[in-house]
Amino acid sequence: MKILVLHSKYRSGPASGENRVVEDEARLLSEAGHQVDVFAPEMRPASRRAMVAAALGTIWSRAAAEEVKRRVDESQPDIVHCHNLFPALSPSVVGATEGKVPVVLTLHNYRFLCLPGTFFREGRICEDCLDRSPWPGVVHRCYQKSFGASAVLASSLILHNAIDTFRHIRVYIAISDFVLRKHVEGGVLASQIVVKRHFAWPAEPGRQGPGEYFLFVGRLVPEKGVSTLLDAWANIKAELLVVGDGPEAPRLRAVAPRNVKFTGTLNPQEVAIRLRRARAVLVPSEWHEGAGKVVLEAYAAGVPVLASSAGALPEVVENMVTGLVLPPEKPEAWAQGVEHLLDDSESERMGSSAREVWASRFTPERGLADIESIYQRALS
Repeated sequence: MKILVLHSKYRSGPASGENRVVEDEARLLSEAGHQVDVFAPEMRPASRRAMVAAALGTIWSRAAAEEVKRRVDESQPDIVHCHNLFPALSPSVVGATEGKVPVVLTLHNYRFLCLPGTFFREGRICEDCLDRSPWPGVVHRCYQKSFGASAVLASSLILHNAIDTFRHIRVYIAISDFVLRKHVEGGVLASQIVVKRHFAWPAEPGRQGPGEYFLFVGRLVPEKGVSTLLDAWANIKAELLVVGDGPEAPRLRAVAPRNVKFTGTLNPQEVAIRLRRARAVLVPSEWHEGAGKVVLEAYAAGVPVLASSAGALPEVVENMVTGLVLPPEKPEAWAQGVEHLLDDSESERMGSSAREVWASRFTPERGLADIESIYQRALS
């Protein structure tokens, strides 16, 4: 099968979960014998003029649409698989297929329903734009904290909905049941959307023993909930390793206890090494977390997960089996959860269960079967 993959790459590179999902799926399909062509431009405007052009391209990228049309005409793919469309592609690339080839689109977040894609504003869940116009998000400067950037993105969504660009999409792929439900609430037909969970590569060797430190991996932004961990760590003697970077990094470093270590952004290989030595992975999200690929990577290494009850996390973390499900923004509960995992036997028991769940639900083989099934559905 010939597959054209379209993705507006995030500038955070391998630190972006979406970037890694796209790369992993392309590799998986290629190793299975499919012909995969990835078009993944990255927007890095270097001047004011370039920024203006980038803004206009967010609404309608003529260059990206022409490139997609050229690739469709020349290679005649069987499927076009879209991921992130903003800002380097725009929905114009969907229309560029002109109905010649089936299109599927993965819903990694809530970008079509919420400008920042998170349903999170000023430290709380916000669904003001769900099933409505995105203009409240413009008023609140939700995208990149900019009125102009928010207005541009809102204009793109309104325009392409008005001209029915998305009619070319045969199947929407939600990364969890929670993401599916939110998009159905937002107007996507239930018959057009399916759930396909992420997969994780095997981690060999897996963790040996109960592990050493606790580990957070992710972007340092308010909705990820790292502040809750730092508050919890006030009376915890175990080490917490924070892997990642972001706008919250300076503030978090300034208030962190001494036994909290910040590594900054690491490449996937370095993250994997640290993950295999972790006692538990911590996911204290406060937003409608879509899936949490790091959860599956922890499972593959035989590492349990302490996750908040936000969004789709309870779909993949089974309380007292593969980890603990804890309330967000409750440092006392997180401190108790960490103390529970300091019991070596509990850490090893949950780690073994996590590895078993990975082997039954989240292997590359399962991921390949799921994605091929969706492609066949789109073709039929």
